[in-house]
Amino acid sequence: MEINLASETDIPALCQLLSELFGQEAEFQPDYATQSQGLRLIIADPAIGHILVARTENRIVGMVNLLYTVSTALGGRVAWLEDMTVLSGARGNGVGSLLLERAVEFARQNGCHRLTLLTDADNLQAQRFYQRQGFKASGMLPMRLIF
Repeated sequence: MEINLASETDIPALCQLLSELFGQEAEFQPDYATQSQGLRLIIADPAIGHILVARTENRIVGMVNLLYTVSTALGGRVAWLEDMTVLSGARGNGVGSLLLERAVEFARQNGCHRLTLLTDADNLQAQRFYQRQGFKASGMLPMRLIF
């Protein structure tokens, strides 16, 4: 398996992954055109973020996004980890662990001081996965205003 940066030619496969992910998340719905647009924005501008993909036999089986901002509390760059997903048929083989390990390493190498993620409150399996990787629950409560 190899982990590398996504390119624009990967967008159809990434949309398939996002469709599977958003089909199980409480707040989001699969929408190929919308997800394609978002993926293109990230891929086109490394200042916005990077998308790492896991490939097995030239097939994308997992992905994770790192999206960048600046924290005044930490005085530097931080990242949001989003859209961490592995195809259902490829789960249980260490793909997610390797993908997350590389994402953490990539964020550190790119000067990030913190990595934050959101997961559904009732997704205990994902919460346990992230805790095994060293993530801790935050006392902060996420709130959204969607336009």
